[in-house]
Amino acid sequence: MPAVVVIGGQWGDEGKGRIVDLIARKAQIIARYSAGHNAGHTVVNDLGKFALHLVPAGIFSEMICVIGNGVVVDPAELIHEIEMLEARGVNTQRLFVSDRAQVVMPWHPIIDAADEELRGAHAVGTTGKGVGPAFIDKVARMGLRLSDLADAASFAERLRFVLGYKNRVLTQLYNRAPLDFDDTFARYREHWARLEPYVTDTSHICQEAIGRGDRIVLEGAQGSLLDLDMGTYDYVTSSVPSSTAAGAALGVGISPLDVSRVVGIYKAYQTRVGNGPMPSELRGAEGDRLRECGQEYGTTTGRPRRCGWFDAVAGRYSIELNGCSSIALTRLDVLDTFETIRICVAYEIGGRRVERFPSSHAAIAAAQPVWEDLPGWLSQTTGCRRFEDLPAAAMSYVRRIESLLGAPADIVGVGPERNEAIIVSPIL
Repeated sequence: MPAVVVIGGQWGDEGKGRIVDLIARKAQIIARYSAGHNAGHTVVNDLGKFALHLVPAGIFSEMICVIGNGVVVDPAELIHEIEMLEARGVNTQRLFVSDRAQVVMPWHPIIDAADEELRGAHAVGTTGKGVGPAFIDKVARMGLRLSDLADAASFAERLRFVLGYKNRVLTQLYNRAPLDFDDTFARYREHWARLEPYVTDTSHICQEAIGRGDRIVLEGAQGSLLDLDMGTYDYVTSSVPSSTAAGAALGVGISPLDVSRVVGIYKAYQTRVGNGPMPSELRGAEGDRLRECGQEYGTTTGRPRRCGWFDAVAGRYSIELNGCSSIALTRLDVLDTFETIRICVAYEIGGRRVERFPSSHAAIAAAQPVWEDLPGWLSQTTGCRRFEDLPAAAMSYVRRIESLLGAPADIVGVGPERNEAIIVSPIL
């Protein structure tokens, strides 16, 4: 069976990890294809609550987990995750990391923070993990791959050149102290010794699996509205390949013809971390209430997320961009106590009604939401396991989102636990 891509339909934090964990039991391979440890998944299962940043959410099931070539890897963070999982009884021997994956080096988080400082009021609001600068180095052909760490002599030669270049950038542009070659070399060789059993040609693993007819889930990170080309530029991710479905095949090293289906993950409301336009954002007490009901704080940074009602204009744009055949609607239960629930069905920009998501940052920033109000259901949905068990108003809300997006909801999430979901139609 060809691959299924799971993408975020909003600005990230839609619950992709939870959905992948839910469907992973019927797959043979879960492969992460983009971003780095700036993204995070929270998974709640029989073993407890886990915050993952690099390891695919499928690690809790009996299948192969792949960190693809499209991911940038901080070795220390990956080692920390592996050791945390092992300490809690999770087997990591089925984890494989691409030898082509780019490496986050010590200068990357320094440059990340210093660059945000230089931007001042125009700061992007990065996580400060160094992932953006690592992707910039990848494109600038100044990066290091995991395979570069394997041979001491060639690694030393490459590091001496790149570190010399970066030390000039650190000292002359950012007024920061230079990094020591010997310390950096020794530390990353230690990282290699720990990670070597996991590092391999993961594209070959995925290609062989497709040849056997195995089920493969390609797990995205971040969200489509953060895509470098198609998102709310310039408040977007630096990740390449794309955070949309188009980047999935490239990010794990398979043919795009091997992708058979794309599933978009959407929260039942809207959130965003960091800066950038968000037309349906709620400010003040109403936004604070939604944040507290959903406990909307970043998995990676702990920062409070900006919250708002569901934006169907942006959501429909993601559906068309990714070719989603269906969606998973998560966190419906967070809305259980709201008397009235709103959906942004269009924008008003300069006195004109707009139903297409604009490309201009200025236009999105100026957009005023056109609301459609729906009655709330004021009852708990967490115990529902069939769509028909939902309150009538909750069913109407889901149906209205399906209609606005033009895609059916295969899964409706009604709580954080693995089993707190309504499977309308199996994804695998």
